[in-house]
Amino acid sequence: MKKVEETEYEQAREQLQAVKSAVQSFIVGQEEALNETLWAMFAGGHALLEGLPGVGKTMMIRTISEALELRFSRIQFTPDLMPADITGTMMIEPDEHGKQQFIFHKGPVFANIVLADEINRATPKTQSALLEAMGEKTVTVIGETKELPGPFFVLATQNPIDLEGTYPLPEAQMDRFLCKINISYPGRDELKMIVERTVTKEQEKVRPVITGEDMLQIQRLASGILVADEMLDFAVNLIMATHSDNELAPESVRQYVRFGSGPRGLQSLVKVAKVRALMEGRYHVSIGDMKHAALPVLRHRIFLNFEGEAAGISTDELIKDAVEAVSVAEAV
Repeated sequence: MKKVEETEYEQAREQLQAVKSAVQSFIVGQEEALNETLWAMFAGGHALLEGLPGVGKTMMIRTISEALELRFSRIQFTPDLMPADITGTMMIEPDEHGKQQFIFHKGPVFANIVLADEINRATPKTQSALLEAMGEKTVTVIGETKELPGPFFVLATQNPIDLEGTYPLPEAQMDRFLCKINISYPGRDELKMIVERTVTKEQEKVRPVITGEDMLQIQRLASGILVADEMLDFAVNLIMATHSDNELAPESVRQYVRFGSGPRGLQSLVKVAKVRALMEGRYHVSIGDMKHAALPVLRHRIFLNFEGEAAGISTDELIKDAVEAVSVAEAV
């Protein structure tokens, strides 16, 4: 690797760590969730954060947006939210000569970072309004297609499905999220520190540490991280091991899984592993990168059968079993 390239990669790693440090100066704990969110963003994808109300999902996303010099927009999803409230709408307005004409008024989706807060409280029709934006990074209104600004990310939060007043996200939209991230409940020491930072003293605002151009450059560098054939084989085998009819699948997957991950899951796994390698200061993907990327990338891409749902099986445990099965198979 050339000297100039090494310098660029080292600078990118320092910028990634600077963003992480800036967020951690405000957010207490949740390091794993923060890492996974940054992996998704710098891999150029969207992230879905799930957790009980009040555990800091929205605050984490807002703090990340403050650490990045990007345009931020928040959409509060409610049952009466309409698709036009997200994408924007055409309105009739008079021009300077008094002649009536259609003018497009941009919706809140026209931003670099879009916080879709409590996305599963809106109806499926409204949720689907984000599908094109997330997949194609465009919005079509009355037959006219408009491009969204770049970089563009949707960082969504949702409450667990079993809470009242929620609508399960369509499978097609779930697959649009690069990562699904679980926000855990804070421990005793973390709870005390949260109060100390937010109640007993004045809150400090996080200052931007990188720009949108910096972010695009880091994404380009991350895409150039090397993936050896044996690492790619591991990723392919892991995806195959999530299918109940594959010979690599562990017993738990055979018993409880209806559908496993598809090609987009494989692409996402490699993308996220590359960003993790860059954050760790390496120019190549390791088995450890693949294993750490597996949970956030695959937990929303594995669908349980009736027996699995009835037994309350966790997809995280199934993924861990699949990782173990593939590791053992390749060691033989």
